[in-house]
Amino acid sequence: MPTGFAADPASLAGALAALAAVLALIALLAWAARRSGLGAGARAGRRLVLVEVLALDPRRRLLLVRCDGREALLLTGGGQDALLGWLPAREEAPRP
Repeated sequence: MPTGFAADPASLAGALAALAAVLALIALLAWAARRSGLGAGARAGRRLVLVEVLALDPRRRLLLVRCDGREALLLTGGGQDALLGWLPAREEAPRP
């Protein structure tokens, strides 16, 4: 007579459902942390910050990068990555 999970298909199904629920919860929390910007802020002493990313198509990305207080626009993922240019300085709006 088999023992363990093979003996009872209902307990195997319950264990798999619990595992799927835990993995879904981990994925949901990771998504929420990324969405809220948790851990994405600039650290003290860092000179380079990725401000924003825009997917243009499945391969190419437009990146807004801040370096020493200046912002640069980069195009990546094509045949050749390119610096599109440095953006003019702008006034920082106070955050509400």
